[in-house]
Amino acid sequence: MTNPQKRPRGKRLALIAGPTASGKTALALRLGHSRPVTIINADSAQVYAHLSILSAQPSAEEMASAPHRLFGYLDEREACSAARWAQDAKREIETAWSEDRSPILVGGTGLYLRTLLDGIAPIPDIDPEVRSAVRALPTAEAYRALVEIDAASATALSPNDDSRIKRALEVMRSTGKSVVEWRALREGGIGDDVELHPLILLPPRDWLHARCDLRFAQMIERGAIDEVQALLALNLPADAPVMRAIGVPEIAAMLRGEIPLEEAVARGQAATRQYAKRQYTWFRNQPPAQWPRWTEAYNVADFDVIEILFHF
Repeated sequence: MTNPQKRPRGKRLALIAGPTASGKTALALRLGHSRPVTIINADSAQVYAHLSILSAQPSAEEMASAPHRLFGYLDEREACSAARWAQDAKREIETAWSEDRSPILVGGTGLYLRTLLDGIAPIPDIDPEVRSAVRALPTAEAYRALVEIDAASATALSPNDDSRIKRALEVMRSTGKSVVEWRALREGGIGDDVELHPLILLPPRDWLHARCDLRFAQMIERGAIDEVQALLALNLPADAPVMRAIGVPEIAAMLRGEIPLEEAVARGQAATRQYAKRQYTWFRNQPPAQWPRWTEAYNVADFDVIEILFHF
């Protein structure tokens, strides 16, 4: 990702990233107290209209305090790729600048942020027959095939990472070029054209996990069950991204009578903690080392200190 030490002056873009429940929205709203801002969603679950509670979208009151963009703006039947989101984010960033507002990207989907800042690999469309054949393979067989024709990609992946293994294999078979080679040709990123002000929130894990548990319980109280019931009524395909969002499978199982509410809540909390753990690892290791990290537990009183660290 972009190195802030090489950023140009002028087009200021703030970025607050980190795992779920780490306080990103609260900090963005706090920054809005001292300047006109536009808060732009960078979370893959929060783009969907019918998932406002379970995806932890800002409340109506919070959204009224500053312009919020790319929250709940897509129908659940639409797929939202990183490339699609990046194009939409570019448009909203430009609009914010034209209105003399400071755009703040807020979210925990690292792939979205990387695509926006660094660009996307120009991989051609995959031959449908190749894709169908690869997707039908058992994971172990797909991994062995990848090792034979693209050892570099295979070495970088876990042998159990089904989706990435098959993606790498279909790219190699369809294009004759490794996905690693394609990624070296990224294009369309804005990272070198903006004055980037990033901040990564990485609070202590026990503090974060407690917040994850509390927030999921609060989601149930706020109407998450009704939200999932309405979602199920849309009869979306089982593999639709929104159907795999944290909380949806667990609450759906409860609505079908397969598990009691208490177990659905426990499973949802566990899934949230596991997701936060994956995000934590990604944001600890993937962004440039020069990007500031906040690694302590905090409360509202700490926001002034964080804002100084933010240099925004």
